[in-house]
Amino acid sequence: MTDAQARHSFTILIVDDSATIRRSAALFLGQAGHRVVLAEDGFDALSQLADCTPDLIFCDVLMPRLDGYQTCALVKKNARFHATPVVMLSSKDGLFDRARGAIVGAAAFMTKPFTEDGMLQAVRTYAGGQAEAAHF
Repeated sequence: MTDAQARHSFTILIVDDSATIRRSAALFLGQAGHRVVLAEDGFDALSQLADCTPDLIFCDVLMPRLDGYQTCALVKKNARFHATPVVMLSSKDGLFDRARGAIVGAAAFMTKPFTEDGMLQAVRTYAGGQAEAAHF
């Protein structure tokens, strides 16, 4: 890792029930010098929050047990993590889906399949407390 990468390295939590999506995101973000923590679902993500203290969370919408909207809402209700940006990931790109993400406090909505450039742009935009407004 170069000095420039170290200065801009963030801890990013990836929450998705697809092992392929988790691996792809970990590869893209890890190669860029970020610390990546993986969670299989919302419950797994909530249990890891305190230990990893992420700068940014990418959260799939459709997951078993606790979906992405519920997970995001619970993250946002926690005073410690209220300011942590959550980017919702979904294969659906409808107005209703985006509106529901905004209602639960998500910072943005990305459609799958995502690209490496798209993920890294989201990190640049939202990690480190740089973003104020939601982007839908």
